[in-house]
Amino acid sequence: MEIFTKQLTPVDLERGLVLPRDSNLEHRELSTIVESSAGTRLPDPVAIHCSTRSGRLVFTRGWHDIARDAGLRSGDTVTFYQEVNGGAQYKMRVRNAG
Repeated sequence: MEIFTKQLTPVDLERGLVLPRDSNLEHRELSTIVESSAGTRLPDPVAIHCSTRSGRLVFTRGWHDIARDAGLRSGDTVTFYQEVNGGAQYKMRVRNAG
């Protein structure tokens, strides 16, 4: 089930990924598997902390590691979704703009 797709801005990369208002996530730690649009995965799941800033949900801790390790830049797109396979599991697919 897709939770959101977002094109990244410089603010998302510098301060934390601001989630769309309709993303329906609660404040918590989310263990996330990150893969490219080609299916290449980062070696280990990343724990992303979801918190509130100025009334909006934001991915903070863990997000910067993903952005760095996946080489994300402004204009790239991320899709965050949940796959239920015996338990809740989150995945993030990243697609580079170039």
